[in-house]
Amino acid sequence: MTSLEAVWRIESARIVGALTRFTGGDLDLAEDVAQEAVAEAIVAWPRDGEPDNPVGWLLNTARRRAIDMFRRRAARDEKYALLAQADSDGGDGHLWDPDRIDDDVLALMFVACHPVLSPEARVALTLRTVGGLSTDEIARAFLVPVPTVQARITRAKKTIAAAQVPFEVPDQADRKERLGGVLSVLYVIFTEGSTATAGDSLLRTDLAYEAVRLTRTLAALLPGEPEVFGLIALCELTASRFPARTAADGSAILLEDQDRRRWDRSAIRRGLAALGQASAAGRGLGPYGLQAAIAACHAAAPSVAATDWDRIVLLYEALGRVAPSPIVALNRAVAVAMAEGPAAGLLLVDEMVATDRLPGSYLLPSVRGELLTRLGRTGEARAELELAARLCGNVRERAVLLRKAAALS
Repeated sequence: MTSLEAVWRIESARIVGALTRFTGGDLDLAEDVAQEAVAEAIVAWPRDGEPDNPVGWLLNTARRRAIDMFRRRAARDEKYALLAQADSDGGDGHLWDPDRIDDDVLALMFVACHPVLSPEARVALTLRTVGGLSTDEIARAFLVPVPTVQARITRAKKTIAAAQVPFEVPDQADRKERLGGVLSVLYVIFTEGSTATAGDSLLRTDLAYEAVRLTRTLAALLPGEPEVFGLIALCELTASRFPARTAADGSAILLEDQDRRRWDRSAIRRGLAALGQASAAGRGLGPYGLQAAIAACHAAAPSVAATDWDRIVLLYEALGRVAPSPIVALNRAVAVAMAEGPAAGLLLVDEMVATDRLPGSYLLPSVRGELLTRLGRTGEARAELELAARLCGNVRERAVLLRKAAALS
């Protein structure tokens, strides 16, 4: 990674956030002029040498481009007059008030994750404007064509402009409700990185670690929100298993077969520390904190057999009360099977089948096939695993399912 790439990846949220405020909330223009400044730096920095203040250089270059843009649009426009006056007052100094840096980044996060946008648009816009990823990088991460990502981002910006979404941090009353949307976007990004929904790679670690970085940025901006730390804990504890989840050839290694000595102990320590911060608020753990507590049970156990499955069942029951979903119900069934035996877990899974929960998902037949295998019902188990393989979009996970089914022949 070049110096310019590193500056952009680390500082892009501050740069775009400051420019969005500078242009009166025009996110589209802010990102355009930021990209123009980066393009100019690609030529200028190798020729003239890297500036002492790379971020200031990019901001001042982008600011001049923004003023030029307004000048071209309308020489007498009131907005241009205000911007030109601000430029003459500020000279070549910094674009931002140092006391407002955090507010700019936080506002950018809330705008990019605004509920007027579709979930797909929120993810793409967050990675683009807050994470600093290129459209090519986002497209590769989610295995979609580059034009699709470009269209999502363009539509998102137009939607934000049409809805007149203000560039500001929501007030205290709205922030709680809106924060959930921001966290859900970061969780989707991490989840796609930790278990890709499609393609021939099980993990997309760059995407997962970007989600961790963005969540830690959010925690620094909102240090009093326990669920932000709950999400950090969940991500860190889940990511700690990455080194042991794939073999040298990229094939998936199941939890029971993983070499736990390869788990990242530093990530586990960071995750447990974040879980402690989430718990210290004294409000009780929320959905992400509860999932992190489950991950902590796995992290503390020397093996699958020695895992505290009774505690995990209780945690899933609590999670099912605060954030019910078919996935939570299925995970609880797996935990019950581990704590009480496969027959008890299968009863819960069959209830989900009877009520048509998770239709079209490979997860339900996958779990059912595993439980039937443990019960010795090999014919039924093979059929379930083969069905799961047909429904699974990830090549590596599909291979595991087919290997299990073949072993029952």
